Amino acid sequence: MKLNIAKYQFNSKEQFLDKYDSLHTTDEQGEVLPNFEFSVVQLGNIVLEEAVLDEEGEVVTEAVLSEMWHVDAIFTDQEDHPYGWKTYSVNLDTEGMHGFAGLNYLEHKF
Repeated sequence: MKLNIAKYQFNSKEQFLDKYDSLHTTDEQGEVLPNFEFSVVQLGNIVLEEAVLDEEGEVVTEAVLSEMWHVDAIFTDQEDHPYGWKTYSVNLDTEGMHGFAGLNYLEHKF
């Protein structure tokens, strides 16, 4: 079994949900089934810069959030990103802010 981890940033949550839906097929009974084995974690609009607080804990400078919708995914036995996903992939030189338990992103990335 080969595992690949990928990190993505989509233009919006809605765009991600459309791409996520494309990873599934609806069978004759109406059950939605994944096309292959995978797991996805939505990180959302991640913090790019932490908020600055004063001594009393009041916000001096608001946190800066990414306008992009960030997602981490792990795929089983896939040779490449799912169709239409590669455009949104992000290639990090670090583990990033999220990891899949026991798996190193840098060792398992596409």
